[in-house]
Amino acid sequence: MKKFLLVGLTGGIATGKSTVLRLLQARHVPTIDADVLARQAVAPGSPGLQAIVERFGSAVLDPTGALDRSAPAAVVFSDPQARRDLEQIVHPAVYAAIRDWLEELPEGTPLAVADIPLLYETGHQADFDRVVVVACPPDEQLRRVMARDGVSEAEARTRLDAQWPIADKVVLADDVIWTTGPRAETEREVEELLRRLVSGRPR
Repeated sequence: MKKFLLVGLTGGIATGKSTVLRLLQARHVPTIDADVLARQAVAPGSPGLQAIVERFGSAVLDPTGALDRSAPAAVVFSDPQARRDLEQIVHPAVYAAIRDWLEELPEGTPLAVADIPLLYETGHQADFDRVVVVACPPDEQLRRVMARDGVSEAEARTRLDAQWPIADKVVLADDVIWTTGPRAETEREVEELLRRLVSGRPR
């Protein structure tokens, strides 16, 4: 069995997780992004897209036949059952792709990071040796969602309510990176995180 530290990177909407992922990639850490895998799982012609059309109807498709991601999003953020149905279609394919990626990592890899926004929500945290949560205060998270997505406060709160509160994830995390400060501070936190991780136990 390959021996390396397997790290789950998670957080919440607009907490700065993508920034942390890019900083890890810049330091040549092997990473995989569940959001990218989720898009691949519902690509045109995929079983995932067919399952989504069967569940939500052809109105979720754009004129090219690809998934119009805003269409199911408008439903799932306000309908818990619809969200669970969508997750049951997408998440198995995402985790299967992560397992395949791990198998292909070369011998001698010291650590690998899988970026999974809904890690705790899907109950897969035990699959990882360590879980790193990227966090910011709730009021800052709300402000970022409104600014990034161009939505009202009510809509932003609906989107945040679809995930676990970031405070709950912080409590469960092995490591936390706070992104409230300037980028240079986040970079220092990432450097310190890597120092801690490389001295951790192998998988």
